[in-house]
Amino acid sequence: MEGQTGQLFYLAVALPFVAAILAPSVHKLLGRFSAYALALFPAVAFALIFAVSEQIQGREIFLFGFDWVPTFDVRFSFRLDGLSYAFALLILGIGALVVLYSGGYLSKSDKLGRFYSYIFLFMGAMLGLVLADDLMTLFIFWELTSITSFLLIGFQHEREAARRGAIQALVITGAGALALLAGFVLIRATTGLTSVSELIDQPRAIYDSGAYGPILVLLLAGAFTKSAQMPFHVWLPNAMEAPTPVSAYLHSATMVKAGIYLLMRFFPVMGETVMWEVALVTAGSITMVIGAILALRQADVKLMLAYTTVASLGLLVLLIGIGSELALEAAVLYVVAHSLAKACLFMVAGSVDHGAGTRDIRALGGLARTMPYTFAAALLGAAAMGGLPPLFGFLAKEEVYAAAFQAGPLPYAGAMTLVTLVGNCFMFATVLVVAWKPFVGTLPSGLRRAHETSFLVWAPPLLLGVVGLLAGLFSQVTHQFISNPMVPPSLDEAVAITIAVGFHFGAPLVLSVVTIVVGILLYMRSKDARARIASVLTTIGWGPDRGFDQFIRGLIVASAAITNFLQPGRLDYYMRMTFIVIIGLLWVTMISTGGLPSMPEWPMLYFYEWMLLGILVLGVVVVAVAPNRLAAMLSLGIQGLAVALLFLLLGAPDLSFTQFMVEILSVAILALVMTRLRLQPADRRPWREVAPELLLAALGGAGLALFLISVTQTTMDTTLSDFYTRYSYVIAHGRNIVNVILVDFRAVDTFGEIAVVLTTGAAILALVRIRVSKKDRHGVKKKKRPAVEAQP
Repeated sequence: MEGQTGQLFYLAVALPFVAAILAPSVHKLLGRFSAYALALFPAVAFALIFAVSEQIQGREIFLFGFDWVPTFDVRFSFRLDGLSYAFALLILGIGALVVLYSGGYLSKSDKLGRFYSYIFLFMGAMLGLVLADDLMTLFIFWELTSITSFLLIGFQHEREAARRGAIQALVITGAGALALLAGFVLIRATTGLTSVSELIDQPRAIYDSGAYGPILVLLLAGAFTKSAQMPFHVWLPNAMEAPTPVSAYLHSATMVKAGIYLLMRFFPVMGETVMWEVALVTAGSITMVIGAILALRQADVKLMLAYTTVASLGLLVLLIGIGSELALEAAVLYVVAHSLAKACLFMVAGSVDHGAGTRDIRALGGLARTMPYTFAAALLGAAAMGGLPPLFGFLAKEEVYAAAFQAGPLPYAGAMTLVTLVGNCFMFATVLVVAWKPFVGTLPSGLRRAHETSFLVWAPPLLLGVVGLLAGLFSQVTHQFISNPMVPPSLDEAVAITIAVGFHFGAPLVLSVVTIVVGILLYMRSKDARARIASVLTTIGWGPDRGFDQFIRGLIVASAAITNFLQPGRLDYYMRMTFIVIIGLLWVTMISTGGLPSMPEWPMLYFYEWMLLGILVLGVVVVAVAPNRLAAMLSLGIQGLAVALLFLLLGAPDLSFTQFMVEILSVAILALVMTRLRLQPADRRPWREVAPELLLAALGGAGLALFLISVTQTTMDTTLSDFYTRYSYVIAHGRNIVNVILVDFRAVDTFGEIAVVLTTGAAILALVRIRVSKKDRHGVKKKKRPAVEAQP
């Protein structure tokens, strides 16, 4: 997509990030009016995306981007189709209301400007995620959502619970992101395809790659951790330690939907297989039922809503796993309905907390008279979440039951229907507790001062509730602009969602009535149900949340043990382990790959070559029999000087000169450093300590020699040599190829080596200049610090 249209889409993607940069300054300048100004950024981006609604309804696809890392075929590219369009509108529309809500909810916070920056960064990351076309671009934005959510969850970092929730979310979703990255890399490696568009155009590519199983596991790991499927769900309830605007945005309408978006996006290229269906249906069913039951067990309003979010995400995964046309339509409707209803209810929870000073459902009641607007928003949100007509949630629930009832053969359809029925009954009871119990009955004496908070706190949830009502009443308009474009492209383009509010007798209606009746009964017995569920959980005594703490504790203990083993503080141990690893790599690699060389014939040597060989042997003998450590250290220089002579005889005077300088400098540095050690005693250790090191030395020398021989026996690739020979004079104007390589072609490397030498020299100078005290009365120099013994 080129021209003005493409520029407008770039602007839409960039606006949240621009807002993140400007937010602190805007808040400082405008104060309490900053929320209105900042909400314009997502509102304008919403308008830019919505402007192509007509083309999106006609299944037109917009592609825009540019080459990012051409060497690795990575593009910074985006795809705007019906699926990404609908998610983008939810992200920006609800995001604008969350910005307004934050201005009222956190009006007294001195960190509100920073909070705005974080929320806009997250908004931009989610928008980039759903629009991304290139797989690597998708991963970048995917990981950015994890990082920004970490900042938002831990916003009140002075509280330990907030820090724990942020770390837990980062660890779990970050691990899933790494798995997702591995899956994308495997897709690129096995199919040669690098973007979502290419995969959709070739839907059989992953099936035919031979790596469908591993790719599926890796992608599901990313989706399940992000969308809080059991047992990875624990991060979402603990993330409720974040301020309520974060809960309303990240953990109901956007971030947790990222995994759902990924599954919908990859359904055309990976769905409708036995592995896909079994994995998604199993995970979704377990997550929905357990999440819904745990929701009723909570007493904190935000935790109750958090667990219903877990259950709802399980339902969405279940529907995508079923994969029928009806199930995918139900998933589309439920995504929209759940996003509107849950964002509304979370904002209601924040309003209640602000106005009444508590979120404990056991301490709430009678708030309808003092908080009428919040009560109205709560009723609308609960009705939508519970699937009551004429709200949009009713259409979603009817379609869910129709999809489950027609999922397949009778046993399978019966199981799916039972799972959805149980989950919906518990969720309906939970939202009744949240939206009805705090507002009816007698106002407790401790809540006499409860009051309706500012306009920015009660208006956004009320508006979301009204939108859910209007979306149901005018369902055909909603389907035209949102639902139909959102249906995955694998379905026939002629498929259209037509369900509307009205009486249509059948299994879905019967199941809806059962849900309402059972939900009301559970609501009436919610106190007893809460106690029974708590008793069962106490009996079990273990869960994923506690397991996470045990895992982190075990990880820390294991890390400390490994560190203590590998880093005991002894130089001789470090040297020994280094040589063991090098020797192991040399020998194992050569033996396992059949890389042992054939032994060459002994060459005819000239007398001076025999002399050079004798010097090398003499140096080894002198080091071994040296009377003290100083003599042994100086004798090491014989080896380096012999190598320098070898370079000279082979016609490399520059290299020989460099070797001479390096060897002299090395001996000088060693001599200076070793002045702090007692060098007179010789190294006289028992053979049981010397023998292992002799063996290591022999294996290391033999392994390196065999490796060098094998290198000389391979075919020489002269590509690089020819390049330097051809261009050293032409480009760098130098005839000495070695110097040109060091100074021009590898100038940065040479500069780095010079910096290392200078740093080392400075450290040595500091060591040499350490002051020592005068001789003691026995004539032995006493140092201010204990003498350092040379390690054997």
